[in-house]
Amino acid sequence: MSRDEAVRFVEHARSVGQSVVFTNGVFDVLHPGHVRYLRDARALGDVLIVGVNSDRSARALGKAPDRPINPEPERAELLEALASVDAVVIFDEDTPHAIITALQPDILVKGADWDAGAIVGRDVVEARGGRVVRIALAPGYSTTAIVERIRR
Repeated sequence: MSRDEAVRFVEHARSVGQSVVFTNGVFDVLHPGHVRYLRDARALGDVLIVGVNSDRSARALGKAPDRPINPEPERAELLEALASVDAVVIFDEDTPHAIITALQPDILVKGADWDAGAIVGRDVVEARGGRVVRIALAPGYSTTAIVERIRR
């Protein structure tokens, strides 16, 4: 959905008393680690919105020059198909700060591999009384490792 649609989605969720969880990432090659992470994030609230880096912003993260492998509409479509995901919004900025500011989620989720102080949007969420949750990642799953294995 567009940013405006996502804002309306959040407004509706709040109007019926639902809590909003937000997470973000590239989600290039979907694997069980992603599915488990998103399931755990969704369990923290009533609705889960996933921010997906656009192709341009994913490349700006400095991953391999040929990443992302899957284009943004396909990555969003796969995420939308998951039972744990209620909405997907693609963002083009280098960080998700603007989309987090627009959505004002109650809970912001990132992987435990992120240092708590480095989580973008923490300031926005905590300023309105929300919380930031770091979720342990499923060991043995990595898009980078999958891509390297395919290339070999």
